[in-house]
Amino acid sequence: MYVPAAPHARSTYLGPANRSVHDAPGAESVLSPRARRTPADRYVLLVTDAGAPETEPPAFRQRRFEPPPGATDILLVRHGQSAAYVEGTPFALIDGQGDPPLSPEGHDQARLVCARLAGAGLAAIYVSSMRRTAQTAAPLAAELGLVPAVEAGLREVHLGDWEGGVFRKMVAEGHPAALRMAAEERWDVIPGAEPAGAFAGRVRSQIERLAVRHPGQRVAAFTHGGVIGQALALAAGSRPFAFTGAENASISRLVITPERWIIRGYNDTAHLDGAP
Repeated sequence: MYVPAAPHARSTYLGPANRSVHDAPGAESVLSPRARRTPADRYVLLVTDAGAPETEPPAFRQRRFEPPPGATDILLVRHGQSAAYVEGTPFALIDGQGDPPLSPEGHDQARLVCARLAGAGLAAIYVSSMRRTAQTAAPLAAELGLVPAVEAGLREVHLGDWEGGVFRKMVAEGHPAALRMAAEERWDVIPGAEPAGAFAGRVRSQIERLAVRHPGQRVAAFTHGGVIGQALALAAGSRPFAFTGAENASISRLVITPERWIIRGYNDTAHLDGAP
């Protein structure tokens, strides 16, 4: 009589045959007919059907993030430190907004952030219409041989009556409108400033335009603290000023897909370690 092997049983070598079992009246051998014909029954080999081989269970390891196919990887770079505002000497204006140059420290910061971005695999460089962003991007553009494209949508939030450097003074002195601005998280409590809805719409439209132009690519957009804060707040669905305050020459990162905006980094200043 043939006895089927247990599921997934392994081949097993047996020691000296138990004659008392084989010789017992009515006992049936578990050996194959061929094995029963073998005269050397002192040692026997029991061969079983092993069935399907055992395999290791699947393992699922953590993986590094990769942008989805067709996504646009946007590095939002805040300009380096700009020149100080001296009371009574407002900055020159461009399109009604203050346009200070970089300070000496700002130029140092620009070199450091551009050195870090040189190997980032950029397909394009964008700057706002304000010279401090163009000055910050200049070392990178020279290194990569890319001509920065000017996008007015990347310009800083318009500060109305507080343009030209006055905003810094009002915040430093704790002006009531500045305190209200911080409490309500709205730039437009400043007289004549850009309305909150218009600013958010401008930033959203600009980011979407970059995404449409560069599917599956990485680009750098040299811009301003207010724009970076607004873009990340839109991505996170957060309160308006949750990401306001990115450092000069910092890097923030958005990955843009048709379905959603993904925040991958905020206020990265590792390249500034040891800088003045």
